[in-house]
Amino acid sequence: MTSAVSTIRELARRSQAAAGAKDREAWLGLFTDDAVVEDPVGPSPLCPDGRGHRGAAAIARFYDTVIGSVDRMRFEIERSYLCGDEVADVGSIHIAMPGGRSVQVCGVFTYRSDGAGRIAALRAYWEFDNPGEGPGR
Repeated sequence: MTSAVSTIRELARRSQAAAGAKDREAWLGLFTDDAVVEDPVGPSPLCPDGRGHRGAAAIARFYDTVIGSVDRMRFEIERSYLCGDEVADVGSIHIAMPGGRSVQVCGVFTYRSDGAGRIAALRAYWEFDNPGEGPGR
């Protein structure tokens, strides 16, 4: 196993931990200045044009409006596949929303490294209209 492969899996776990801890600065610090976050991939109410949140300022706005707006979130990764400078995690995110509502988002979450210890892309494959539906469900 190469160190670059190990690094991106570790970066993914650090990203998930920082989001779960609601540690904005730690989460944002994992990304390159020109990174892209597509969560979910394609057009959705979170990104109507479907192009993703590109660059540090856009990713910070994504954090503030999505991650920062929930009470709690916890990642449960069932399987993880390493391929070069990328990792694909299959699992779910358990989210506690303000007002007591909870949501489970099932999907595939991919991370790509810049090869120098930072995240260049985070892409989340899940169905906005059916967040609890996922692989094998």
